[in-house]
Amino acid sequence: MTMRSAILVVAALAAFPAAAQTGAAAPPVKPAASQGQPAATLVVEPVAMFIAACDGDGDARVTKEKLNRCVAKSFAAIDTAHTGKLGYIAFADWAERFLGDRNALPSPFETDADGDNQITLAELTAKLDQIFDRLDKNRDGVLTRAELLTIRATAGRDMGDDRRRRR
Repeated sequence: MTMRSAILVVAALAAFPAAAQTGAAAPPVKPAASQGQPAATLVVEPVAMFIAACDGDGDARVTKEKLNRCVAKSFAAIDTAHTGKLGYIAFADWAERFLGDRNALPSPFETDADGDNQITLAELTAKLDQIFDRLDKNRDGVLTRAELLTIRATAGRDMGDDRRRRR
């Protein structure tokens, strides 16, 4: 090795101390930690998701007529004994299957209008018609996907992985 080559090797090793100590290349630069996906600002209630699924013809619009047909079909799927009534446990089965969770709203207590611990198709239809009216923001008798969405007012303040903010 010539003197000039030795000087170049020493200069290179001085520029990369980690490589000089281990004989390996310098470690790659680690990218900044990801902040993750931002918190959702639009959410959908489980019952609104059910209503959206009642769009049988795919026009992205749900009328009360479509909703009522869909409610009757879903009720019949749980009322396998054809009694015309669902007890609270069977109603929880309906909620789990069609709303995604046994405790999703509407609750059986608010749906059971006459308080007999049984939910009829008429009571379930009436409760979902009431929810339909609440969601029908422009009062045109048709629910669109935009009307089924809810804007989360607290987005960004209470969501995400930064648990220190919540303490």
